[in-house]
Amino acid sequence: MLRNLLALRQISQRTISTTSRRQIANRVPEKQKLFQEDNGMPVHLKGGLADGVLYMTTMVLAVFGTCYAVYELFVAAMPKKVK
Repeated sequence: MLRNLLALRQISQRTISTTSRRQIANRVPEKQKLFQEDNGMPVHLKGGLADGVLYMTTMVLAVFGTCYAVYELFVAAMPKKVK
């Protein structure tokens, strides 16, 4: 049992070390230049095609949701016909 605890301690020390296994390039300065550039585009579209697709999807869902809510309110406001 003691051997298992020592092995667990050793594994935990290996996985929680302060050294990184691979270095990741810092791309923050590139993104700062991109988003601070004055090119007349709104900041929510400066990220490229993915931002445009997300924006359009959000707008379509918002318009559809609003229209559906108004429709449901209209249906709820109309009395049912009794035969």
